Amino acid sequence: MKPLNFYILILLFLNFTLPGAGYLLNSFVHTDIVLSDIAILTVLFSIIALITIIVFLRGQSKEPDSQALHSLVSISLKFLMEMVLAIIWFIVAKKTSLSSVLMFFVIYLSLTLFSIFIILKTLRNKTLLN
Repeated sequence: MKPLNFYILILLFLNFTLPGAGYLLNSFVHTDIVLSDIAILTVLFSIIALITIIVFLRGQSKEPDSQALHSLVSISLKFLMEMVLAIIWFIVAKKTSLSSVLMFFVIYLSLTLFSIFIILKTLRNKTLLN
């Protein structure tokens, strides 16, 4: 199985796990978190993570000079897209309650760590092969 297909499967698993965990948390603790907000943020952050992974993995098949450029572009693009999402979420949609902010950053952190682990694993495997 190609690495991209495997990473997409893991990302889909996270897309179902994060809203499920939010639902369980909401049912036990009775917070004011809306399940649709969790689902929307999870899908948007997953799309950003998928774009980052695709750009990064595409660059790994290029010559070494282009690999560094693709790595920087993927991380920069991820950062910019997440900043735009944060501005839209907090300023335009006015989701500024404490539970909404915490939910945003928990989902952000989980999917950012997912992207970082994939990038680091790919780079480590590449150095081991050389």
